[in-house]
Amino acid sequence: MDSYLKNYINGQWVDSIGGKRHLVISPSTEEPCTEIVLGTKADVDAAVAAAKEAGKSWSQTTAEERLAVMGRIVEEYKKRVPDLAKSMANEMGAPVSFASTAQVGAGIGGFLGTMEALKTFSFSEMMGANKVVYEPIGVVGMITPWNWPLNQIALKVAPALAAGDTMVLKPSEECPGNAAIFAEILDAAGVPPGVFNLVQGDGPGVGTAISQHPDIDMVSFTGSTRAGIMVAKNAADTVKRVHQELGGKSPNLVLPDADFATHLPAVAMGPLINTGQSCISPTRVLVPKEREAEAAAFYTAMYSATPVGDPLTEGNHLGPVVNKAQYDKIRDLIQSAIDEGAKLETGGVDLPSNVNRGYYIQPTVFSGVTPDMRIAQEETFGPVATIMPYDSLEQGIEIANDTAYGLSAAITGDPAKAADVAPKLKAGMVAINNWGPSPGAPFGGYKQSGNGREGGLFGLKDFMEVKAISGLPA
Repeated sequence: MDSYLKNYINGQWVDSIGGKRHLVISPSTEEPCTEIVLGTKADVDAAVAAAKEAGKSWSQTTAEERLAVMGRIVEEYKKRVPDLAKSMANEMGAPVSFASTAQVGAGIGGFLGTMEALKTFSFSEMMGANKVVYEPIGVVGMITPWNWPLNQIALKVAPALAAGDTMVLKPSEECPGNAAIFAEILDAAGVPPGVFNLVQGDGPGVGTAISQHPDIDMVSFTGSTRAGIMVAKNAADTVKRVHQELGGKSPNLVLPDADFATHLPAVAMGPLINTGQSCISPTRVLVPKEREAEAAAFYTAMYSATPVGDPLTEGNHLGPVVNKAQYDKIRDLIQSAIDEGAKLETGGVDLPSNVNRGYYIQPTVFSGVTPDMRIAQEETFGPVATIMPYDSLEQGIEIANDTAYGLSAAITGDPAKAADVAPKLKAGMVAINNWGPSPGAPFGGYKQSGNGREGGLFGLKDFMEVKAISGLPA
């Protein structure tokens, strides 16, 4: 079992002040695989004090100095790819082949994208007679999820470093090992003491302490909308900036004359990637009513041929979902669709035939899904696609927007025709004949999918304050 029993505060690995031991259960074996100590408010206080003190000097560094530090981080990060991949395979079930490429690569991408933005970023500009300057916001509290853990850590840590901020990170207690390794990477890269601090813990303990802390100037949270609402409420009394990337229920709007063979494979793969545990997964497949059977056959062929297996084995297969709570939730949603009259094309609630333990979900496809069904409204977070017919493209757009979320949307079909549809979709990101985010583009959503953006220039600006200076000499 891996042990990460200390927090990283002020450049040192230190014992928790009153924390309790916590076991992480492997989703593939249902047995403990990692132990940490859940931190306390006192741990957060110590980390914030270190970050506040370090900010006095780090905020005064130049862009060139910050770029040099970030470059060293990337080099040290590359040395730890096998360790990071194995940790994620054990703790959240990402198969090692996928973890060592997509999961680890996403973290590197977050740094490289921010570094590119920083290279050309102007920290001041004249607007008429006024000078507008961008300054560090101060101490940033970061609360990150388990599903793309390194991606979300990098999309917060990188812009904070680039902006001249200092930080306290609380990773998910469901997948904490990669964050501890990440702290080791930053230590090896020579990040000054106190600039980056890691406190392991859960939401009610450490997460609440971060959100409420009067010396934290900004809290950046990625996770469920339910938890995001609690973070915002906890942060309200101190009027700190609340930066959030929350839930999603993304549509894949298939245009009436779409060429399935050419345009659909990349988008249809979306709900399978990372075992469907992606906030932008295009699970709601909206198709013309006359092509519903064709779409169901297409998805069924792909999903029924997708293997499921041990995440510690190399190969192109799906692993389990992260824990029993998620497993039970996904199976409940699958059963609800069956009970509400959707047609189960493949998959279902039973374990895949090749496993006898673990939180494995069969790749599942439903047709005949209607907007009023639970599975059409609630975030599934598993390898499940729901095919929903529409009578006209206008109705398809209406169904696509009929959700509390607005993180992302996909459009399948002729790119020229999709370009006319994209402005009508209420989502922060629209991908044509794809489902993933575009490198360097702002990542974030409308409605209950959050506030603020991550990645590239927009992510960098969100970790800064803006000051206007007037009355300067001519």
